[in-house]
Amino acid sequence: MHARKVVKVLIKSTGLLSISRRVVNYFRKKAHPIQTTETDPHYEYRYLGTEYGGWFFVDDGTLENTTIVSAGLGEDASFDTEFAATFDANVVIVDPTPRAIKHFNGIEQRVGSKNTSFYVDGGCQPIDAYDLSNIRHGQLSIVNKALWDKPKEVKFFAPRNPQHVSHSIVNYQNDYSDQTESIDVKADTLASILKAASIQPSDLKLVKLDIEGAEIEVIQDMLANYILPTQILVEYDELNVPSSAGLSRVSKCDRALIDAGYKLIRTDGGANFLYYWQASDKD
Repeated sequence: MHARKVVKVLIKSTGLLSISRRVVNYFRKKAHPIQTTETDPHYEYRYLGTEYGGWFFVDDGTLENTTIVSAGLGEDASFDTEFAATFDANVVIVDPTPRAIKHFNGIEQRVGSKNTSFYVDGGCQPIDAYDLSNIRHGQLSIVNKALWDKPKEVKFFAPRNPQHVSHSIVNYQNDYSDQTESIDVKADTLASILKAASIQPSDLKLVKLDIEGAEIEVIQDMLANYILPTQILVEYDELNVPSSAGLSRVSKCDRALIDAGYKLIRTDGGANFLYYWQASDKD
């Protein structure tokens, strides 16, 4: 049945506006008010990467020769490689997924080489599609751990679709169950990862979080430890599978970021959001 017909039937049969709104939100994938945030025109935006794995961020003149943290690699490193090449930057990638590690190792073997093919649709990019001719060895590094709010061994739950690569600590795809298929991986905090990479929190300009629901706990831990990067690029993955628990978690996280001095300045209307530091300093 067509989506509009489903909505009309529910409205007529139940007369409950709240149900009709939930159905409309489901089909439109606008389950949360922040998904309708308008782009703030006061910033200069830039986009790097594929349609699947790329991100918008603010090109504010502070990113040249910097080091960023990019959590969640999967099999699309287009944002990471293009950012490193564009800004002569170092990118610390965080992902313990075996397929992601294999993908990174393939990239490492081609550092310094031009691409011999092109990006494809979807989230599994050919290794030779990355133009690595302007990247040096050492600019890209990987931490084979999950990003979390405490150092420990955790269950990393497999996605519903076995063709997909991204695992999840919170297992939002399976109603937050702790009984579905998983692997055991080591997890660590952003503070520990920064220390190991000799990065001062005050020097951190950008963090990208695409970590399948764990972004909520990670952001809360960042704020609690005064790790306040200028830009936070975050995918609230739970908005892709809307539930009351997931929506509540996103609301609390968004509120915490706003209270800490961030402003939500852009969204793709789905699950990707860009927060920018608004306070006058980071002391």
